Amino acid sequence: MGKIAFIAPYEDIIRTGQRIVAEFALSNETEFHIGWMNKGVEIARKAESDGVDAIISRGGTAELIARSGVQVPVVEIPITFQDLAEALLKARAIADKDDPHIAVLAFSNMMRNIEVFARVMNLDLKIYLLDSEESIAPVTEQALTENSVVIGGFLSTKIALARQAKAILLNSGDDSFRDAILQVQRVLYARTLEKKRVKMFRVLIDYSTQGIIGVDSEKNISVFNNAAEQLIGINAGQAVGKSIHSILPSIPRSTVLDKSQGVLGELIQTNEKRLIANIIPIDVDGSGSGAMITLEDVGQIVEMEATIRQEMYSRGFSAQYRFEDILGTSPPMVEVRRIAMEYAGIDATVVITGASGTGKELYAQSIHNASKRQHRPFVAVNCGAIPSSLLESELFGYAEGAFTGANKKGKPGLFELAHGGTIFLDEIGEMDKLSQTRLLRIIQERRVMRLGGDKYLPVDVRIIAASNSNLEHMVQMGMLREDLYYRIKVLPLELPALKDRPGDALLIAHHFLNVYNKMFDRDQVLSEQVKAFIESYEWPGNVRELRNYIERLVVTQKESVIAAATAPRIPGTVERTAVPQEKRKVDANAEKMRILKALEDTNYNQNETARRLCMDRSTLYRKMKALDIALKKTYRM
Repeated sequence: MGKIAFIAPYEDIIRTGQRIVAEFALSNETEFHIGWMNKGVEIARKAESDGVDAIISRGGTAELIARSGVQVPVVEIPITFQDLAEALLKARAIADKDDPHIAVLAFSNMMRNIEVFARVMNLDLKIYLLDSEESIAPVTEQALTENSVVIGGFLSTKIALARQAKAILLNSGDDSFRDAILQVQRVLYARTLEKKRVKMFRVLIDYSTQGIIGVDSEKNISVFNNAAEQLIGINAGQAVGKSIHSILPSIPRSTVLDKSQGVLGELIQTNEKRLIANIIPIDVDGSGSGAMITLEDVGQIVEMEATIRQEMYSRGFSAQYRFEDILGTSPPMVEVRRIAMEYAGIDATVVITGASGTGKELYAQSIHNASKRQHRPFVAVNCGAIPSSLLESELFGYAEGAFTGANKKGKPGLFELAHGGTIFLDEIGEMDKLSQTRLLRIIQERRVMRLGGDKYLPVDVRIIAASNSNLEHMVQMGMLREDLYYRIKVLPLELPALKDRPGDALLIAHHFLNVYNKMFDRDQVLSEQVKAFIESYEWPGNVRELRNYIERLVVTQKESVIAAATAPRIPGTVERTAVPQEKRKVDANAEKMRILKALEDTNYNQNETARRLCMDRSTLYRKMKALDIALKKTYRM
């Protein structure tokens, strides 16, 4: 319960008030003051500064306090019909005539009840209106000359009695006091709720990470929170009461404040900071009463967005390999690892080339995990495995309703998901020309627009591209844009084939042998003959082929020592030996003829051709490019 100030003109009202207040158990919450008219206003102002929640007063004093600008609710002790009836009976009792002229002196807050009472009782009462403390004496003198009895308040009856005239003091009964106390309780309850709401509002404003500025209808600042102080560099004491345009000159002048039109996402500049401003008009009963302005630091928004993206997507887009996971002690491997580690510290585009199975993604992940982006997403995209019709929407995303069957809410592209981190574009040479053009624009402008969208989204990504093809040759053949090639070839990294890494094949073989021994609960070792074979074989499939070979050995061999007599029997692996160059050409020609025949049999239907040849469509693409098979369509009559 809040604090109450009880202000009355004389002791009798104070005593009655103390008794009634005690009935409601509010004595500890109530302070009693004797103060009449202007003096009562002074007491009310003092009580307001002391933090009272409600004021109880009576008659003209109550009206003057209410009109004085005091913001604390004023509850008036009413004049009831019973109070008027008792005063009228007393007036008639002291009158000299059977039909006395009775005058009632009252302020406007009492006037309504008196007029209703006179009509209901069919009484001829002469009512005199008071409007200030200074008006009481002259109005009382006038009433005394025109009437035989005066009913009024403390001062008017005092003046009348001093003139030896007949006067009755208009008192309030106990029920009037009880009515006032009940009303005060309702006011205090409402004030308590309002205080809670205001406190919550104040906490929200003060502890909001957004800058919040309240502007009144005169465009002057009324609210200025802590975040606004930090963003603008001005404390609230300097800002409150000032024109918004003097504090924020870049705020739009002809929108909210002049035309009551809301503005969202307005970019403004202040104190070397770029801020996003949202300006919302405040409308009370159809009349503009000012505006609320929220401010956010663009830099913080970008950082928060990156954090959210990382939280949402990092579990699915993360790099698990590091440089210490890369096996190899040969001079070529030591040198390429050294170069890659230097690249990791430079935030520039890397292009990794090397034959299939040499570990391009392994190096890409290691570079990411050794860079300053290591705690951000790592998104790997196999450009050759995604159909060209879908690649663009996967990389760049699409807006709501961009095409039939699209997600109703749209979809972020992989570049957006990689924001703040690294995107690994494997087999970049497999991208079609349209996707290459859009990729070039992203690299140049560092922003992306979704398919079907109309807004650019800033993206901060490091691009690591990879290919097992000769990119320069692809540029010459017109398969890769020249400008894109020179854009991505900032930090080139060429990985050596396993056959060019002396000693590494056996090292890697022992590693995978340990891995698969644990996986399959075996305890096998390699014989000297098998080790010699591993070191002498060229491994055209590089580490991937070697890994598969070791897994087959562990799974299929029963002996604890894998001997050369049994190892070569594994189909398609050990039986292979170094193939002469002439034999490779013959095999390539045979492969080309096989693919050409399948293409002709299917009328160059690539899906059907890949199915007949028992390979993926992406594999068919690569073989056609490697064997220089042109893609065409035949028409049969």
